[in-house]
Amino acid sequence: MNILNKPSFQTLERALDAAALRQKVIADNVANVDTPFFKRSDVRFEELLQQEMSGAGIEGYRTDPRHFYIGRPPKPEPQIVRDNQSMVNNNLNNVDIDYEMALMAKNQLRYNVMVQQVSGEIKKIRTAIGGRV
Repeated sequence: MNILNKPSFQTLERALDAAALRQKVIADNVANVDTPFFKRSDVRFEELLQQEMSGAGIEGYRTDPRHFYIGRPPKPEPQIVRDNQSMVNNNLNNVDIDYEMALMAKNQLRYNVMVQQVSGEIKKIRTAIGGRV
């Protein structure tokens, strides 16, 4: 079975995509910190993944990509959500630069951990195929 087709690897790939999208959204928020009436956005993914995984139940093992799924693999897509409720500045802009920079640092750390995990999985495959690192 190809490791790249495993649901866990695909979920990790989606998480990396969500982190990359989150970086773009945060950068957009920071770029518009002084834009009047701008409303910040955020990316929802981890909550959606948790909801999917909590209701997934039993999943069957597939030995061929043409086989039917038994159960449902979690495949949430990241969603961009706009915060229209809060207000930080007098110009109705709700971007707090300190909060956005903290989110950016947190997202960068999360992304780095996931990249290391993917790298470790690929390294294991290389070792299994070639017998050395």
